[in-house]
Amino acid sequence: MVGIMSGIVGSFIILRGMSLMGDAISHAVLPGVAVAYMFGFNILIGASLFGILAAVLIGFVASRSKIKTDTSIGVIFSAFYALGFILISMAESSTNLHHILFENILAVSDNDIMTTAIVLGVVILFVVAFYKELLVTSFDETYAKTYGLKVQIIHYALMLVLTLVTVSALQTVGIILVVAMLITPAATAFLWTDKLNWMLILSAILGVISSTVGLYFSYTFNWASGPAIVIVAAMLFTLSFIFSPKQNFFKLKRSVVQ
Repeated sequence: MVGIMSGIVGSFIILRGMSLMGDAISHAVLPGVAVAYMFGFNILIGASLFGILAAVLIGFVASRSKIKTDTSIGVIFSAFYALGFILISMAESSTNLHHILFENILAVSDNDIMTTAIVLGVVILFVVAFYKELLVTSFDETYAKTYGLKVQIIHYALMLVLTLVTVSALQTVGIILVVAMLITPAATAFLWTDKLNWMLILSAILGVISSTVGLYFSYTFNWASGPAIVIVAAMLFTLSFIFSPKQNFFKLKRSVVQ
């Protein structure tokens, strides 16, 4: 489930040139997770609030100052990440912190599985319902504005969905590696097709393959599950980089030699 929704959401993230934003959101949810642990409510709520807050602050700082967006992302997400560390240390929850940062798939509960299933349903419904809007705003934001689309609303809705996916993936791959699951399968799919609908399907399939094969390697060789999943995804990207017709690595190499 995490592989499917990471691939779908990740496709829109890389098409919009927002890979760094995905990294920022994945780290910015840590204070929300800490607050949820401290006050005993669902981490999905706390993480979502802080994820959206981080996205809003990044947009606010970038639009109201002379610094560029990537700089505002670096400032905001590092501040949120540091705040998360402080809050969790105050809550004396180092074991939970370790699970959040580096994953512990054996700690996944039935409630976590249900939550992930619900988030997967939300992701699919969101993409199906707003496919045309996401398509237009991802490829031509200026045209989308002239067409009358609420570009900012669509952007923050995507950020909310991104936050939900990030939180759902915490137990599986950990907060540090979740950005790899968001970006790598989608980037791999991008090398094979120019059509968005096929990219979404292919990236979801690659996410499932990475998760399944990675967990098999984790079980067989006693590796950590998160890094194993990411390594498999990276291997698939490497193969695609070399052999995909769109990349045409060997043809490019021959032309350079000639």
